[in-house]
Amino acid sequence: MSRPKVCVTRKVHDEAIALLKEHCDLDIWDSEEVIPKDELLKKVKGVAAIFCTISDIIDAEVLDAAGPQLKTVATMSVGTHHISAYECKKRDIVVANTPDVASDSAAEFTVTLLLMAARRCLEGMQAVEEGKWGLWKPMWICGTEIVNRNLGILGFGRVGFGVARRLKPFGVKRILYHDMVRASFGDDLNAEFVDRDTLFRESDFLVISCALTGLTRKMINKEVFEKMKRTAILVNTSRGPVVDTDDLVEALKTGKIAAAAVDVTDPEPLPPDHPLIHLPNCIVTPHLATNSTKARLDMALNTSKNILATLFRE
Repeated sequence: MSRPKVCVTRKVHDEAIALLKEHCDLDIWDSEEVIPKDELLKKVKGVAAIFCTISDIIDAEVLDAAGPQLKTVATMSVGTHHISAYECKKRDIVVANTPDVASDSAAEFTVTLLLMAARRCLEGMQAVEEGKWGLWKPMWICGTEIVNRNLGILGFGRVGFGVARRLKPFGVKRILYHDMVRASFGDDLNAEFVDRDTLFRESDFLVISCALTGLTRKMINKEVFEKMKRTAILVNTSRGPVVDTDDLVEALKTGKIAAAAVDVTDPEPLPPDHPLIHLPNCIVTPHLATNSTKARLDMALNTSKNILATLFRE
């Protein structure tokens, strides 16, 4: 019996490759850079599975190039918006992702960004670099404490709950969240399920941890910033297009909100001259939320396991 062929679109962990090699023949784009579209179209021909990353656009053209024997598209990511779910469903192709293994890493990083923004760490670092660090001043670069503040979370899944669980011991006054439905596990934290307007109006820290859908795209826009406290801090580690970038820049410049910390942007990456990068009250990181050694290894291994589970299921 011939072994199934798998296209791997990126250089990934040896452990994940070894797992696949036990049962499959691999065609690997052996680079850390994104595979060009024309190369991808060549490599997917005749494969039973595609091991992709969030940077690879898996659309109808790619699926057609692969052929009718394609059984699964497995992505080394939580998000699947880069894969045409509609086209996969038409062809009876399984779409698999890695939703569990990176949640702790993403939640930890979200808390990191929130703390950095609240305590104005970026401004302090810039002051040191620019030689502006002088003798102690009573009111210089004063940030915001977490204690007795309202933490708001848009999207109360694994990451959102993980953020709430980590920040509860900091002494937050209230934990507010909004999602499609009330989450019973939030009761352990005394988290309050509220409507979106309440979330936006009452949050001192607004954490975005929802999925990108037609409903959430550009949900955080100028209308929302008008509702938020002028002292509020926005943190986004979900997907860039959930926030309207131009409206965020305007809100930060005009003081509609106090600060922001974003690990995801729209577009991504941002050009070096983009105004968001150069605002003193905005921290921008290059999509690092799942960049821990363990999380990335587990993501790669789970992607390989997803492929094997689909190809060799009974």
